[in-house]
Amino acid sequence: MNYPQIPKSWNIESKPHKFCPGCGHGIALKALGMVIDELGIQDKTVFGVDIGCSLLAWDFFNVDTIQTHHGRTTPVITGIKRANPELITIAYMGDGGGYAIGSQHLVNAAARNEKITVILINNTNYGMTGGQMAPTTLPGQKTETTPYGRDVDETGYPTLGPEMVAAIAREGAYVARGTVANLRQLKGFIKKAIENQMAGNGFSFVEVLSGCPTNWRTNAKETWDFIENTMTQYFKVGELKVPGKGE
Repeated sequence: MNYPQIPKSWNIESKPHKFCPGCGHGIALKALGMVIDELGIQDKTVFGVDIGCSLLAWDFFNVDTIQTHHGRTTPVITGIKRANPELITIAYMGDGGGYAIGSQHLVNAAARNEKITVILINNTNYGMTGGQMAPTTLPGQKTETTPYGRDVDETGYPTLGPEMVAAIAREGAYVARGTVANLRQLKGFIKKAIENQMAGNGFSFVEVLSGCPTNWRTNAKETWDFIENTMTQYFKVGELKVPGKGE
């Protein structure tokens, strides 16, 4: 029997994973696992997870893992990297952990050009707590706290995280936005981000467009349509800052 290929760096005992059916976290974490395998860094990687849906990845990998307070994954991973520069440190969080309660840490880590890698999942809502409006909720999008759609006159526009980080970060930083709808491209972005850290260049940041069918109340077709055709209209996929290019 041919079994599906899974990354060797995954913790098999924790599978099937704890995320909802159709959630994009599993795809993003598969891309990360494939990169860890290819780079041969499993024994020197420290993986930090935030509160929120991302905390369900606490036992996802066979790597040293730490779970932090909400919004504090970036400074914890920064501290580990500063104490042990030879380690590969990865901060994993949602849009709330990175763009709301943790935004000050993201901004300052980027400004200091900390040599860490941050991977942020953007699913346009607070998934774990019932689907409330998040910093990335799209204009007009209905959530538990915006039942008539997000009104930008009252709540502002969605946060463009990679654009913000790219504007703040200095030379040596790597910034990109990928999507779970394109695993090969996403894996490439994550690999470049970690390689950038390994080279000692600077801050590396990858936002991942992801789905939340449970709170979106969408079927498979509707979920993928929203990710591929609606989210990408506002959140442009691609590399925003690459060391040595246009700096």
